[in-house]
Amino acid sequence: MISVEEAKNIIQQQVVTLDPVTQPLVESAGSLLAENVFATVDIPAFAQSSMDGYAFSFSGWQSGTTLQVAGEVAAGSDQTVPFSPGQAVRIFTGAPVPDGADTVVMQENVTVTQGKLSIQNEKLSAGGNVRLKGSEIKAGAIALEAGTNLTPAAMGFLAGIGVTQVTVFPQPIVSIIVTGRELQQPGKPLQRGQVYESNSLALKAALKQLFINEVKVHWADDELEILKAILQSALDESDVVLLTGGVSVGDYDFVLEAATQCGVTQLFHRIKQRPGKPLYFGKKDNKLVFGLPGNPSSVLTCFYEYVLPALQQLANQKPGLNLLNAPLAKAVEKPTGLTHFLKGFYDGQSVTVLEAQESYRLSSFARANCLVKIDEATTHCAAGEKVEIHLLN
Repeated sequence: MISVEEAKNIIQQQVVTLDPVTQPLVESAGSLLAENVFATVDIPAFAQSSMDGYAFSFSGWQSGTTLQVAGEVAAGSDQTVPFSPGQAVRIFTGAPVPDGADTVVMQENVTVTQGKLSIQNEKLSAGGNVRLKGSEIKAGAIALEAGTNLTPAAMGFLAGIGVTQVTVFPQPIVSIIVTGRELQQPGKPLQRGQVYESNSLALKAALKQLFINEVKVHWADDELEILKAILQSALDESDVVLLTGGVSVGDYDFVLEAATQCGVTQLFHRIKQRPGKPLYFGKKDNKLVFGLPGNPSSVLTCFYEYVLPALQQLANQKPGLNLLNAPLAKAVEKPTGLTHFLKGFYDGQSVTVLEAQESYRLSSFARANCLVKIDEATTHCAAGEKVEIHLLN
């Protein structure tokens, strides 16, 4: 067995970032830009009202005088409204300000009597409530730089300046292979010896949070030739393959043999940790293969600690969970020899190690918002002692 740190270093050294691709903006949420994005037009493309009100020439108006209402401009209108000093035009939010006008007064600050506009706003200044042409961005300017994460706001900004395609570091394509003859699909009755399969659903949900949407799930019976064929197909169509179960040394554990026969180079198998000791990692060309233990808690622990950083590194993103040190609410005891990742709940001040830490139990994981790391040499952590926690959000 190797240490947790050794395993993480091996994975980090083996991951090769995926080549950038040009794809539709709408499909790029959560990706990093690989190239600068430039504006092709001024935004706004015209002087634009930011209020419902009346547009007029500030220099052509004096406090206490009235303006003649000469017409109306709605948002989206392409009509040209004749305009001269001493006049005002009814205007709505987003509508183009008529040539010759430079100021908009809010409709709440006026009265209109028989087509005459009277303004009651002593604080109004020239240019008020008008978005100037190019005030958001000028044509030719950098809209977003390479390395920017395409958050919802970033995507909205690019869409708002007319961008439809971007060059990004893509999210990896992932295949999940579920092994185990004892597994039954949720919703079907359990037969004697069966358990409900939950790992594929949990992994797909975790991948969805990473904006990884190209996920294929395969089921493999506990037979070497069947598993070998499915694994080869998954390697052909994916960047990362996640197998659940079958990585121990039982008579029906065929993952290691199937991987070898498919040309996967084993880089490690078994880590000095709990849960998830039998974790396997291999590589074929630039394709990554993770053999995850079958127990649900082990699967998610290994995913967050090892698979997630690799997926992020493939997409050229900062790898790993957010780490911080927090005081324990209660003391923790453990045997020496293995690093423990314990399900915990961090309330912003201290962290509580939850009950039900066994690898087959997910009830504690369902309530956890962090993993508490206790190093292999440590056997006792006192209440109030600071420990390293890995935030799951």
